[in-house]
Amino acid sequence: MLQCSKSCRQPVGRAAPVDGTPMIRVLSVNVATASLRMIAGRPVRTAIGKRPVTGPVSVRTLGLEGDEQADLSVHGGLSKAVYAYPYEHYAFWQVVRAQARVAAWDAVLPHGSMGENLTLQGLLEGDMWVGDFLRLPHCTLAVSEPRMPCFKFNDVMGFPQAAKLMNQSAYSGAYLSVIEPGHVSAGDEAALVPGPREVNLRELFEARRPSR
Repeated sequence: MLQCSKSCRQPVGRAAPVDGTPMIRVLSVNVATASLRMIAGRPVRTAIGKRPVTGPVSVRTLGLEGDEQADLSVHGGLSKAVYAYPYEHYAFWQVVRAQARVAAWDAVLPHGSMGENLTLQGLLEGDMWVGDFLRLPHCTLAVSEPRMPCFKFNDVMGFPQAAKLMNQSAYSGAYLSVIEPGHVSAGDEAALVPGPREVNLRELFEARRPSR
């Protein structure tokens, strides 16, 4: 059985500044429409298979143009309009997929593989607090809550312990609400502007995750 060691639960990469300096970068903007996918022998409607798109993408109150959420009970809505994921964690998932023998060691995961709309560099879960603002050149988003993994994530990663490893590592990514609509493009830089700083995103995830 794959295990997440203590080291894999530590933050990876440089922490993002919180003084308004634009040190965070959007590496990719990813969208998908919902479709049926065979999961555990049954058809499941999902839009987890996000893929990168080029050019500016409109950011609306309920999400990105061209993107859908299949299960609105756990995704989407005002508080979970956009899902962002740190690129720094991609190396971890590449390693555990190779350990599970579902991919080669050098198999590169394309951006969007976590089901995220924004693949970000320079911003980790421990850097974010609920109510912080992510100020981009043409829109403003706000950190709302962590993503809790489900069986669909197991299917995308290709092995049944993926959701468990996300719980152990707390590599959850962040749901964002849209404060100022506009548009976003790959290559955009962003600044994390502190909000009330009462609830840390990583700590909230750890408080919510299953005990087993």
